Amino acid sequence: MGAMGEDAGRFFLHQIIDSMEYMHNKKVVHRDLKLENILVTDNLDLKIADFGFACYKNIDHLSSYRGTMTYMAPEIKENKAYKGKQVDMFSIGVIIFIVV
Repeated sequence: MGAMGEDAGRFFLHQIIDSMEYMHNKKVVHRDLKLENILVTDNLDLKIADFGFACYKNIDHLSSYRGTMTYMAPEIKENKAYKGKQVDMFSIGVIIFIVV
C-alpha cells in the first residue's frame, strides 16, 4: 500500500498502542512486531498475529535473540539483556515510520 500519511498513521498507532498496553498489562511481549504480523479487518480494526516469539511473565530480563532484523531493537542485535516492553515499542516506531 505504501505510505498512508499522518492521519492513517495516527489512526493505526492508537490501535497498536491499545493492543500493546493490554498485552503488556497481562505480562506478555510479542518480540516480533512487524507489518506482516498486523492484520486489518474490513472495519479497519487491527489484529496482532504470530505470537511464535512471544514471552510471558518474565518480560523485564530477556536475552534471547528473537525478532525480525529490520524491526529489531539495537540491544537485541548487540546480544545485550533487554526489557520486552521496550523492544515492542521500538518495533512499533519502525512500523509507524513505514506507514507514514
